Amino acid sequence: MRAEYGGADKLTQYGGADKLNQYGGADELTEDSPAAGWVPLLQSWLADARAAAVAEPNAMVLGTVDAAGHPATRTVLCKGLEPDGIVFFTNYGSDKARHLSGNPYASATFAWPAIGRQVTLRGPTERVRPAEIADYWRIRPRGAQLGAWASAQSRPIGSRAELDRLLDAAAARFGDTEPIPIPEEWGGFRLRPDTVEFWQGQVNRLHNRIRLTRGSAGWSAQRLQP
Repeated sequence: MRAEYGGADKLTQYGGADKLNQYGGADELTEDSPAAGWVPLLQSWLADARAAAVAEPNAMVLGTVDAAGHPATRTVLCKGLEPDGIVFFTNYGSDKARHLSGNPYASATFAWPAIGRQVTLRGPTERVRPAEIADYWRIRPRGAQLGAWASAQSRPIGSRAELDRLLDAAAARFGDTEPIPIPEEWGGFRLRPDTVEFWQGQVNRLHNRIRLTRGSAGWSAQRLQP
């Protein structure tokens, strides 16, 4: 039996042709926009997302590939932005970390529909240095530190109550200990991009796409068709 999904006048959930978002504005993305490099432009766009009150503006969708070659995505928080890459933290026993151990290459996308922009970075990954881990661990809220001790990230658990008991046990274990030590299996990764693509929504779906590619002579910019 052929599924009936409805005509154009019934496309209320996803929007019909007359309900498409009309992007576009005076701040147009051009090949010269990232002339100072991808980091300053990404920093500027992050600042614009914060100014627009975007929730978790540093959230990014991280894509990895497992041992079977199957892709997996999840949202993580970018906690470092520097010329040699972007940094995020996790448990080294998590799915994402195990994927990166076997295939140390990833994609990360910042998406801000509210301001009609998106940035995607792709490149090899590496574990960050212990000193960087310690610097970030120190500024994490105590509750988040305890949570890192309580959770064997990505592993199955019987119930929420069991997870809460593990958190209570971690709190009891460390009592008033200050600072709480860093778990042995907790750390971070740096994605060193080979490509960085900036996307800006424009009218008639003719969006601006500028891709920066790292080469032997440095970075080059190229406009892509939408």
